[in-house]
Amino acid sequence: MAEPAVRRMPAGGTDQSIGDLVSVAARDISQLVRYELDLAKIELKTDVKRLGIGGALLAVGGFVACLVLVLLCFAFAFGLNALHIWLWASFLIAAGTCVLLTGLAVLIGIIMVRKMGGMNKTRTSLAEGLTMLRRRPKGARSSARSASDGGAGTQVRAG
Repeated sequence: MAEPAVRRMPAGGTDQSIGDLVSVAARDISQLVRYELDLAKIELKTDVKRLGIGGALLAVGGFVACLVLVLLCFAFAFGLNALHIWLWASFLIAAGTCVLLTGLAVLIGIIMVRKMGGMNKTRTSLAEGLTMLRRRPKGARSSARSASDGGAGTQVRAG
C-alpha cells in the first residue's frame, strides 16, 4: 500500500543525520494525517449515503402512512358514531388518537437518529496515532538533559 518511510542503509553505510531523521518523521506524520483524513472522508460518505437513503424511504413511508391514516381516521370516527357517540365527538377522539400516534412516531425517529455510527473507526485510529506519538522511551529525556548540561546533574524545567 505505502512504501516504507525509512530506507535501510547497507551494513557498511554511515548513520543518517538528525536532520534526515527529522524530515523522515515529519513526512511520516504528514502521511499519517493524510490517511486519517481519507478514512474520515470514506466513513462520512458512507454515513451520508445511508442517511440520504434512510431519509428518502422515511419520507415515502410517511406520505403513504398519512394517506392510510386519513382513511383510518374517517373509519374510526364513523365507527364511533355508529356506537351512538356524537359525530363531532367522534372526530375529536380520532384527532386525539392521531396526535398520540404522531408523538410516538417522532420519539422513535429521534431514537433512531441518535444511534448513528459517528465515525468510530476514525476516532479509534486517531487515538492510536496520538498514543504512538506521545509515547517516549523512559530514559530518553533525562539522558538527553544530562548530556546537554555536561553531566552536571542539574535539570532545568521548561515553562
